[in-house]
Amino acid sequence: MLSWIADLVLRRPRAVLLTALVSVLAMAAVGVGAFGKLQSGGFEDPDAPSSRAATLIDEKFGGETNLVLLVRADDGGRLDSPAAERAGQEVVAGLKDEPGVSGVVSYWDAGGSALTSRDGDQALVLAHIEGDSTERLDRAEELSEKWSGDRGAVTVRAGGQAAVAGDITSQISKDLAIAVPITLILLVIAFGSVVAALLPLAIGLIAIMGTFAELYVLGSITDVSVFSINLTTALGLGLGIDYGLLLVSRFRERLTEGDEVPDALRTTVATAGRTIAFSAATVVAALAALLLFPPFFLRSFAYAGIGVVAIAAIGALVVVPALLAVLGHRVNSGRMPWADAVRRPDAPVWGRLASVVMRRPALTALPVLAVLLLAASPLLGVSFGNPDERVLPEDAPSRQVATAIDEDFGDDNTSAVQIVTTGPVDTADLDAYATALSRVDGVARVQASSGTYQDGEAAPPGPLGAALGRDDAQRLTATTEVESGSGEAEDLVRDIRAVQAPGGVEALVGGPDAYLVDTKAAIGDRLPAAITWVALTTFALLFLFTGSVVQPLRALVLNTISLAAAIGAMVWIFQEGNLSSVLGFTPMPMNTSMTVLLFCIVFGLSMDYEVFVTSRIKELHDAGEDTSTAVTRGLSRTGRIVTMAAGLLAVSLFAFTTSEISFMQMFGLGSGLAILIDAVAVRGILVPAAMRLLGRGAWYAPKALRRLHGRVGLSEDAAPPKAPAEPTREPAGV
Repeated sequence: MLSWIADLVLRRPRAVLLTALVSVLAMAAVGVGAFGKLQSGGFEDPDAPSSRAATLIDEKFGGETNLVLLVRADDGGRLDSPAAERAGQEVVAGLKDEPGVSGVVSYWDAGGSALTSRDGDQALVLAHIEGDSTERLDRAEELSEKWSGDRGAVTVRAGGQAAVAGDITSQISKDLAIAVPITLILLVIAFGSVVAALLPLAIGLIAIMGTFAELYVLGSITDVSVFSINLTTALGLGLGIDYGLLLVSRFRERLTEGDEVPDALRTTVATAGRTIAFSAATVVAALAALLLFPPFFLRSFAYAGIGVVAIAAIGALVVVPALLAVLGHRVNSGRMPWADAVRRPDAPVWGRLASVVMRRPALTALPVLAVLLLAASPLLGVSFGNPDERVLPEDAPSRQVATAIDEDFGDDNTSAVQIVTTGPVDTADLDAYATALSRVDGVARVQASSGTYQDGEAAPPGPLGAALGRDDAQRLTATTEVESGSGEAEDLVRDIRAVQAPGGVEALVGGPDAYLVDTKAAIGDRLPAAITWVALTTFALLFLFTGSVVQPLRALVLNTISLAAAIGAMVWIFQEGNLSSVLGFTPMPMNTSMTVLLFCIVFGLSMDYEVFVTSRIKELHDAGEDTSTAVTRGLSRTGRIVTMAAGLLAVSLFAFTTSEISFMQMFGLGSGLAILIDAVAVRGILVPAAMRLLGRGAWYAPKALRRLHGRVGLSEDAAPPKAPAEPTREPAGV
């Protein structure tokens, strides 16, 4: 296949480029519509009890509160003053008249006294915005702009789940603005040539436009997260850099060694092209694990990630060889003064480092392992949560509203536990059920159509009680005494679910804390299967690549250590609050979905560099070099490529730290740090140390698997030869 591609681009390079140009333009025309198809949210399991409860409440009771207006009396006045009362009632009446808004309740409604602050100068207006996540987000933005601000004797600010989602989404387009120009400058420095530096950007452009078109199609038929745009841009740019560096460096190396352009291109496609194909397969395998999780936030990154990797690989294997065929020696055009230094095929410093490590493998590897394990140690105290208003900066309006509710109001009605029955319940059964719920430790008050319950005692239903009952269902609201999002809140949800449902019907428990419990369960239940999938597919691909069963195991162990160190550092920073003053975030539990995403993406990219290095080592080993020499020369030839690729990709990912959304900062800093750790500590020190300690065993495979690899393993030749026996001069180890 690779030989056929090389022959095609040599025979018809301009036809290939014209076809690629037309395809990119078509994909761009389609992909521009992707932004209108993508959804916010997607962190919950749609089949979980909390999601089913929300759906039932939407259908039968006007929906859960997702918009909150905080009304403050001006000039230290009170809400019961005539001017403030008149202004507040105007806001409430206007909101009730808004299309697509239901379930409006307020301090100014009969029985709404619980919606006032302790000092009496603030009040809440609660409402539900109808529609899907995108419609709610757009409508929340419209309503916030319309009703917020000075309203005569009162000032209004908008908050609630829909407003928080809107404030988060508004930051998406800002996260990568700085990455592209910096990356281009670094590419010119890395290549020493303007023309060569533009080739990786060509791959990135193809990958990004193609994936946008894919997201448009998928967004038309299923839910796809708006955050997938960020991954598409960062990963497309990063993989363009990785693949472009590998291809251009190998092509220039062959030209430097005297090959004619056709021969240099064929060798480049056969060697670097094979590496890219395997690299893409390993990244795709890691990202495919995200498809196992129910929240569409995670599945969306699988859609975007698999698409961008596949399209980047196709662009690298077809379009870049065609460009190289047309450019030939002109690939070095636009030379910089330092061009001769960076065009050298080897990097002696990496070769010398490998030599030092392999002379004293234990002595050099143990300190590095100790530092990585120390960095991983905060994982022992990790806790997980869902994103809430705390991921926003403190000056975000929706966060200010949430803070005011927490600090100034007696009960947080917006985070109450919501219970809805799936069928009719008679008054006696409902009374017994609500009484039992009110006795659960941590429940402050239960409101139902049959009354208001506190510590097992019932009071007559308030004016709003009738809205909680229907002939075919009942809704109950349990206001709690515990902090929302805490471990106590999760335990309280479980205790409420343990109460026997009334009248033989099912009682579904929802609300923010129930969402958290269900999301952690949905991800935790499927995490073993995802890890197993990643491990098995990675093992199989690396076995096909190397013909060894030891190399895949070595790669899995080292990559797991480096990844644990990076995620542990993120726990230390974002959960424990270190560097919070520098990055400007509020410490909170690790985002459950984003941590899983970080694991899958970084694991895949780490395997990307694993394939880069191992391919050159294996190439030299198959040519007859002993393992020590193959490792030293292999790192000498690939060390610069890997470190440049990792550094440039890290720039794209570190751009996320400029975001005002803390979980995006965590993703960018964590993934960028993990890639640098992998490129420097793992590839530069731990890989040569492990290879030296393994000695002959580094290339071991049972006879049956060696025969299997001889039949199905892929190599640069049409019929892959068996790996040669290890030369007898190879040291046995240390």
